[in-house]
Amino acid sequence: MLVLQLRFLLVPLLTSVMGAAQYMMQDAALMNYIDRRFLSLEKRLEKCNQDILDYVEEFRDFSKMVLSRLAGLNNYKAEVKSEVENLLTRIERAQRDIDYFGSVTDSNTCIEVHEDLVKQQLFEEAEEKKKLKLMLNASCDHMLAGIKSLKIVKKTGDKHGCWMKDPGKKHTKIYLLNGSVNNVILEFANIMTFMESNHTLKARRVTLPFAWEGTGHIIYQGFLFYHRYGSLNEIIKFNIQKRNITDQMLLPGAGRIPAYQLSPSTKIDLAIDEQGLWAIHAEPETGGNIVITKINHITMAVEHTWDTSCNSKDAEAAFMACNTLYVVYNFPSGGTSRIQCVYDVLDAVNTYEIPVLHFPKRQGSHSTIHYNPKEKQLFAWGDGSQIIYKLHTKQKV
Repeated sequence: MLVLQLRFLLVPLLTSVMGAAQYMMQDAALMNYIDRRFLSLEKRLEKCNQDILDYVEEFRDFSKMVLSRLAGLNNYKAEVKSEVENLLTRIERAQRDIDYFGSVTDSNTCIEVHEDLVKQQLFEEAEEKKKLKLMLNASCDHMLAGIKSLKIVKKTGDKHGCWMKDPGKKHTKIYLLNGSVNNVILEFANIMTFMESNHTLKARRVTLPFAWEGTGHIIYQGFLFYHRYGSLNEIIKFNIQKRNITDQMLLPGAGRIPAYQLSPSTKIDLAIDEQGLWAIHAEPETGGNIVITKINHITMAVEHTWDTSCNSKDAEAAFMACNTLYVVYNFPSGGTSRIQCVYDVLDAVNTYEIPVLHFPKRQGSHSTIHYNPKEKQLFAWGDGSQIIYKLHTKQKV
């Protein structure tokens, strides 16, 4: 009887235990299923995040490429505009020549008209010279008569480079721009600091946003004017103290051939004299002859242009002094530099009577020669040496 009672008690208990075990197995299977679903979702979210990062990176690269191409298009647009303006100027000149030759074949009446035109042209040229004398200080009446001596201040840097003082400032700072392509200016407190053996440690480094091309840069009244590397004829005006670009311009006709055959890296050579900022370059249309342009250093606008008779063949450098261009020639293998072509924009110098002027006591070549109107000296860079030439001047005839 007792056994029967126990059997009746155990059957419900076993049934209850088996039911609970079955529920637990179902719950475990459900949890396992949920875990797998969460893992799958996490993997998909991770893949989605990675895809988004990849798309963002691709979009950044695409944006950079588009911006770069837009900048290139702007440069091309400016260059094309400059070339079109230059072409229009030359077409106008050609049209005037055609009109002149046409007048030669006309009747006597036409000849009288032609004479009137010549008188008008002479009058206009005289008026133009008056305007130029007003624009360019006519009291600047000295000319170069000889190079008295040289001083090699230091030998540092590459074969090509440029060094100078700022003739528009009262300070004694020295600026060194090493290489024909670079973007770092070294500024020294004075020439004694520059001459020290560890001079680079005491220099203030000024980094430009764009590199320069060639060695024809100039510093004037706190601004660096230079030909931008990679551009055809863009000149940048850079504030040295504030370290920013304040203006830029395109120089018509420049940048296609070197300014000097023996200094092929320099397409545009900028210069300073008593009258301010000038640009020196050569053009294929002039047969390689040098062209000089007066630039307003404040507005960065072209004031006047002159086609000179000085050829760029075998030229290594040039400089402006008192409205006059002096072109320095040498031999391709190097030798004694000499000035044998002079061009005065106001025709105040009889260039045919000027003897050839030789640079003293030195064999080699010059990368740059800049005139300092404040000190009446030449600051030159010759085969890695920084040189000062003292000048002998005389009154213009």
